[in-house]
Amino acid sequence: MSSKLQQIGLVATGLVAGVFLSLNFSANANKEAANALPIEELRSFADVYSAIKQGYVEPVEDKKLITHAISGMLANLDPHSAYLDPDSFKDLQVSTQGEFGGLGIEVGMEDGFVKVVSPIEDTPAFRAGLKSGDLIIKIDDTPVKGMTLNDAVKKMRGKPKTQIRLTVVRKTEQRSFDVTLTREKIKVQSVKSKLLDGGFGYLRVTQFQEETAPDVVKHLDKLAKADKEAKGEGVKGLVLDLRNDPGGLLNGAVGVSAAFLPPQVLVTSTDGRTEDAKRRYMANPEDYQRGSRDDFMKALPPWAKTVPMIVLVNGGSASASEIVAGALQDHKRAVVMGTQTFGKGSVQTVLPLSNNAAIKLTTARYFTPSGRSIQAKGITPDIVVEESANGASRGRVREADLERHLTGEGEKTEPAPAAAPAKSTGKSDKKDKSKADESDDSPHAPIEFASPKDYQLGQAVNLLKAWQVIKR
Repeated sequence: MSSKLQQIGLVATGLVAGVFLSLNFSANANKEAANALPIEELRSFADVYSAIKQGYVEPVEDKKLITHAISGMLANLDPHSAYLDPDSFKDLQVSTQGEFGGLGIEVGMEDGFVKVVSPIEDTPAFRAGLKSGDLIIKIDDTPVKGMTLNDAVKKMRGKPKTQIRLTVVRKTEQRSFDVTLTREKIKVQSVKSKLLDGGFGYLRVTQFQEETAPDVVKHLDKLAKADKEAKGEGVKGLVLDLRNDPGGLLNGAVGVSAAFLPPQVLVTSTDGRTEDAKRRYMANPEDYQRGSRDDFMKALPPWAKTVPMIVLVNGGSASASEIVAGALQDHKRAVVMGTQTFGKGSVQTVLPLSNNAAIKLTTARYFTPSGRSIQAKGITPDIVVEESANGASRGRVREADLERHLTGEGEKTEPAPAAAPAKSTGKSDKKDKSKADESDDSPHAPIEFASPKDYQLGQAVNLLKAWQVIKR
């Protein structure tokens, strides 16, 4: 037994050392880790490992035990760090390119359940009415409690046209319900646009992918052509809609910001423990473009840099979308309107491992150009506008509500002020509640962005119209 424990202790020590080497930490980080190697804790790990190998009711493979140990280490750091097995790593790579199979939801973990961060537009989850903050407690007849996030995601994915039943708890309404979805090949169109009445442009970014920034440039040109065909006098104002945008690739966020900002200005900065985590991202090709292709920003219509602009956000706007909103707000390029954003201001670095797997590790915090921390706070709108005319908005779980969330400490300036409460409409609570129920009478009714019933967009257009009157 003693010999066995000694062998396992060596395995555990080798495992920890191997992880540090595979992650390519700097020499100083390796030295610090080596000098502070937790021998007692490694012995405890070896004892548990030995007990499982020798006494568990069924034999367990070494690979499975070690994989679960790594997964548990990462899952208990914060809601966004995770172990990615080869399949999950491949899925992540595919999803950032804009096409993947499944239901179309950005997910995390909370209290052992799968938490919906945000449904992606035009996907089965979105059409079924799943909302940010919903907890998935069963997948078909299998309880989620006890599953890893990767296992749950695998179970939700499958062949297109196959069905899956989810049992969902909506904490804001204190109820649960079942919803049956049909899996699809998810092809996310990350940028949409249309010309609104009055010569105002509407540009929506649903997710930040490899081609998002080039597509934004194309859609801006498309808006200009649509205005010309309508015999307009040029696009008079622009609404950039980032509501329910769960984020995505950082270079996409930098590129979208650069489309509206002067060259070389700061878009965002990151700060972490290692030198690699301390970065400044500017509105230049080096920071928003990957590869050696020509700079797509050369096709940008000149009016994009000066047109009056409003950015719409809500509690489903997270990560990369918060970076864009914060950059345009700090540089006073646009007015941010809507409700407080999600507050996901941490950097996840994907570090490939030797077995075709990877780990997603939180390595830094994001800051706006003025130095405001986004993490657990989000972006406070310049003008608070709720989702409906009576001041009602859907309840949402935000980053600060998540178990083990990374705090917003390390801010370089004072915390952003809390959002001001929405103005009262002057109507009775009873009447307001009735209208709120009418506007959200179905638990599965998603917000119809850019529809005639889109109250926040209507208010954004009203403000743009007011600016036109003032200019005259």
